[in-house]
Amino acid sequence: MTPSDLIGMYFIQQVSDMTGLSKQVIRKWEERYKLVQPKRLENGYRIYSQVDINSLLSVKTLSGQGHAVKRAVELTKERNMLLDAVQDTYQSIQHQEVLNDYVFQLLEKGSHCDELELSLVLQQAYHSFGLADFLASVIVPFLNEVGNKWNRKEWSEYQEAVSSLVVRDFLVQIRRNYQCREDAPLVVGACLPYERHEIPLHILLLQFMMKGWKTILVGASPAPGSIEALVEKLKPTKVLLSATTTIPFENDPDLLKKLDQFAAANKQIDFYLGGIGALDYAKSKTLQAIHVTSSIEDTLR
Repeated sequence: MTPSDLIGMYFIQQVSDMTGLSKQVIRKWEERYKLVQPKRLENGYRIYSQVDINSLLSVKTLSGQGHAVKRAVELTKERNMLLDAVQDTYQSIQHQEVLNDYVFQLLEKGSHCDELELSLVLQQAYHSFGLADFLASVIVPFLNEVGNKWNRKEWSEYQEAVSSLVVRDFLVQIRRNYQCREDAPLVVGACLPYERHEIPLHILLLQFMMKGWKTILVGASPAPGSIEALVEKLKPTKVLLSATTTIPFENDPDLLKKLDQFAAANKQIDFYLGGIGALDYAKSKTLQAIHVTSSIEDTLR
């Protein structure tokens, strides 16, 4: 097997780092259920393909949802057969379920908290995909996997933090170097006070920039009142408010009411509120002027 044949192939330790499965479990699923069929090098080492890794991740996810491993393997094999039969249609429907080589590399580097290698892989993926596909096919799936590993306690706080910070810094660099027209409409993205997760806003603002907008970000946990002051000064066309947790509303029960009143007093500006925490909190609230949405398309109109 030549070096070119090894592109997109991984040793079992790398697969273990990416999936969070032990080498013993990987071998067990290979031998007992014939889930994957790794190739062998001349020295006997197993090497796994991207398809193998996606299959392992699929069984892991399904078993975590309550399926027996045997049934999870059957469902995964059925999915793979469907993918082979109608690949283009399937990928358009289930785009985020099939991870690519760059995501696998990021998971491996993230497991070792290797900031330099994470940055290099991000740079390679960005130049390979272009911005739109880079966000959809690399950044979002990688962050989803990081969140899953954190929630399942497979990754430490440090592994999650390093991976997230490297992604955030890379997206900041892209935004700083992105050219926009001087007369372009302005959108302001703002984390709510006490909200520290700003990466979703970076992604959303980059999508706005691709549509020809100028953007300004009010970062993590801004001081109370700073969002209103900035909006009054800049008079943007749109304001995007984000909260991935309900902490902002717990710390300030009147926060949403005050922001809604401010939005009502600035009817020439479209205000949007999104994020898992915001959606959960606002579902029982009646708002005058703020649009609560989970759809990027709604805000881009």
